[in-house]
Amino acid sequence: MTTTDATHDPGLTSWVASANGHAEFPIQNLPLGVFSVSGGSPRAGVAIGDDILDLTEALRLGLLAGEAARAVEATADGTLNGLMGLGAGPRRALRAQLSHLLAEGTQPRPHLLHRSSDVTLHLPARIGDYTDFYVGIHHATNVGKIFRPDNPLLPNYKYVPIGYHGRASSVRLSGTPVTRPNGQRKRAEDPTPSYGPCRNLDYELEMGIWIGPGNDLGTPIRIGDAPNHVAGYCLLNDWSARDVQGWEYQPLGPFLAKNFLTTVSPWVVTPEALAPFRIAQAPRAEGDPAPLPYLSDGADQATGAFDLELEITILTPKMREAGLPPHRLSLSNMRHMYWTAAQIVTHHACNGCDLHPGDLLGTGTLSAPDPTGLGSLLETSRGGKEPVRLPSGEERRFLEDGDEVALHARGRREGFATIGFGPCLGTVRPAPGI
Repeated sequence: MTTTDATHDPGLTSWVASANGHAEFPIQNLPLGVFSVSGGSPRAGVAIGDDILDLTEALRLGLLAGEAARAVEATADGTLNGLMGLGAGPRRALRAQLSHLLAEGTQPRPHLLHRSSDVTLHLPARIGDYTDFYVGIHHATNVGKIFRPDNPLLPNYKYVPIGYHGRASSVRLSGTPVTRPNGQRKRAEDPTPSYGPCRNLDYELEMGIWIGPGNDLGTPIRIGDAPNHVAGYCLLNDWSARDVQGWEYQPLGPFLAKNFLTTVSPWVVTPEALAPFRIAQAPRAEGDPAPLPYLSDGADQATGAFDLELEITILTPKMREAGLPPHRLSLSNMRHMYWTAAQIVTHHACNGCDLHPGDLLGTGTLSAPDPTGLGSLLETSRGGKEPVRLPSGEERRFLEDGDEVALHARGRREGFATIGFGPCLGTVRPAPGI
């Protein structure tokens, strides 16, 4: 597992003034992304404070060498896929050289920087495949209680990481509008289904896992090696049409209720940046089965989980008009995953399925065990029965047109700099006419 080193020193400061004390992108973070300037092609960059360091320009000027230079050379196509596929060695070398290049006391090079507000951000990778898991046990239990009060968790949940294959074509970057989907809906009292705009639009608080080096078809990934196949993490909102889902999901699971949009945050926060926030996987409840041997690894159980705050906020049109700030709906934590990232990757490939650099895996909704940390409105409103009250006096059972939902994630630990992921947000717009 990745350990802390000099790049995590909380006393480290940067000649980029905005990075010092920055809530999300201090010099201790250095997340990777893709951006373009007006009229230019997408290129790789690193978030540092309120700026983006241009990796292509740093390479051209000879400021990166060896494996770090190799890492940036792999981004020549305007994506991070090639860099992700190189694995941890070049990525770590790049982090170390960037930390030195940006540190206070080295020669300032402002010509390498672009203001974040002046550029366009792009999806960091070309996503070949997207798979969404269901490893937030509190969310799974809460949703199960709504639909199956006497049997909320099915027997396989604690034996196997549950997942389904999503739709890579509709993964979009933070800020992309959320068009309310049309679909078939059927209330319990309706004799037949109808077709029209989703009535019960919802968000889902998730983390995304970016795949690094892949595996050959027919060759599983062993649990002890799974961390080497993870290139980084992001925030992920798998928007959900709950009424459409309730009608269509039996017997094959999610389909049109999930594939109309999945939003991700723009920056890939590397495993190296997250080293200070690794923690032991929570012990299983008494009576829960132990993971099967192919999913069991002592090192993964000791350091394979993360202590990251996860927050959801909402800003309605009425709140915006009144000058009110976004309202927090939930504060959860990534520690509430029943299965680790390594277990997710291992299970995905255990049958010989081949993963590829830039593939995206979602964790599933990560709710906390208490009501203040629920990761979806389906849970918060108990299926729409108990509306959420907002500071504007409004109520929400599910999302309405004009609502802006934002996800945030932060790593905080005594003795280390706080880092973040940047926002993962979307604003709901009306369904198209039918």
